[in-house]
Amino acid sequence: MLKKFRSRINNWITNNMELPADVMMDLPRITMIGQIHIYIENHRGLLKFSDTEIRLMLKQGQLLVKGNSFVIRTILPEEILLEGKIDQVTYLEE
Repeated sequence: MLKKFRSRINNWITNNMELPADVMMDLPRITMIGQIHIYIENHRGLLKFSDTEIRLMLKQGQLLVKGNSFVIRTILPEEILLEGKIDQVTYLEE
């Protein structure tokens, strides 16, 4: 119940005070440059990495990126910069 109430308050604040949704609702921010770079902010950790797939934990669910020739250029506690050929980005609900 408290979780729903908090979500409604965050939605109201985001809509009425014009604050970024990713900040207020703890959502990931994903920036892609073509098919060669993807920068993901506000993740909760790396679950899986290979040269064809990366899976990140989010506050709610997971983010799956598929492609090939993946290389992690930068990894910080809540940010990651991935380089390679990106074919698919999928949000997985838990």
